[in-house]
Amino acid sequence: MMLKIKRVPTVVSNYQKEEAEGSTRRNDGCGKNCLRECCIQGAKLPLYAFKRVNNIGSGMNVLENENKGPPVAFLDSLLLGEWEDRMQRGLFRYDVTACETKVIPGEYGFIAQLNEGRHLKKRPTEFRVDKVLQPFDGNKFNFTKVGQEEVLFQFEASEDGEVQFFPDAAIDTENSPTVVAINVSPIEYGHVLLIPRILECLPQRIDHESFLLALYMAAEAGNPYFRLGYNSLGAFATINHLHFQAYYLAVPFPIEKAATKKITTLKDGVVISELLNYPVRGLVFEGGNTVQDFANTVSDACIRLQEKNIPYNVLISDCGKRIFLLPQCYAEKQALGEVSLELLDTQVNPAVWEISGHMVLKRRKDYEEASEENACRLLVEVSLSDERFQEVNALIFEAISSGNNGDVVQHLPEEPDVEAQSPEEVDTINRSSHQSVVAGAPECLVLQ
Repeated sequence: MMLKIKRVPTVVSNYQKEEAEGSTRRNDGCGKNCLRECCIQGAKLPLYAFKRVNNIGSGMNVLENENKGPPVAFLDSLLLGEWEDRMQRGLFRYDVTACETKVIPGEYGFIAQLNEGRHLKKRPTEFRVDKVLQPFDGNKFNFTKVGQEEVLFQFEASEDGEVQFFPDAAIDTENSPTVVAINVSPIEYGHVLLIPRILECLPQRIDHESFLLALYMAAEAGNPYFRLGYNSLGAFATINHLHFQAYYLAVPFPIEKAATKKITTLKDGVVISELLNYPVRGLVFEGGNTVQDFANTVSDACIRLQEKNIPYNVLISDCGKRIFLLPQCYAEKQALGEVSLELLDTQVNPAVWEISGHMVLKRRKDYEEASEENACRLLVEVSLSDERFQEVNALIFEAISSGNNGDVVQHLPEEPDVEAQSPEEVDTINRSSHQSVVAGAPECLVLQ
């Protein structure tokens, strides 16, 4: 079943290509108006100051919100308004609004997108894929090299505990700011990057402070159709500079509809469950006595995976109330020659969005022949075996137990918490027309 995406057309240009020669000097410095010392002195950008909260609100999740308009939030409007502005200014490498999208018939309701531009114009990976932890290399591409016009706003905690917006705030180079920037090779509408403490040039690895920032952004957006994702090195991150990705998609991801089975409840109130009947094995985290507790628990798990050189992906869902942790082994299988040529020919790199069920396809042939069987064939190769998954879980729970002072409230396995969706229910999703992602952007619809 075909979905049509009706949006304002993009004025496409090659402006953002780093390799472009003969760039006109606009300011003192290197002439690229970048975020390095040569250009950043005296620069100003909008600043969104968020309110630190102890608990993430208990609004509707993405399934409950399916046939209703999402809540209106200022951050939502700001992000999309600035993103639309960059689209009209031609700062993207291709027109993502022209990409065809459809829901694949079947039990899971995988979403397929044909995105030939991302394949042709995305920056290549510049580092080893067999090491999850690698040092930052300033000689390779990193986000300090982007033009300041790619940055939408700074994102920092409010000093007085209230949400504030400053349209023209100086960049504090002494205290490296966190920024939100466009992804110039977008997958979907509103595709942005959250780059914690950008001037510190942190490598792509999770730490407690940065992960908490990602949760605050999800909560502050207040929109269940806005998800954040993280790819470790070895799990198809392509830039070794700490960042999260985020975009809007006005349908549930298949992974969000998957059944789960509770494993345990921690002392800090975090509930950990296991995905059931989904092609990729993974853990689901929910709850927590505070946002800090929730962020620390998931961060502890991610940090342990990094230390053990286990590639993984993270999906932050339901406005920060649910987090999916997905260790994977696809790149390892590629290196060992264990992936079929048929899958390799698709050139699909299964990162967080693909694993969550949004299949970004690079060839029209694969898009036209997209089926649930083909999607599952790819994801099965991504997933750890059951034996290895249990070994990895043991490492994760060891790390989490240490963070909870060794106190874990154990539960016997329970019945699945969420019923898997039937084909009839998936078809209902396909038939439904969703409200706009945010008020003021009525063209941003995914309609039948």
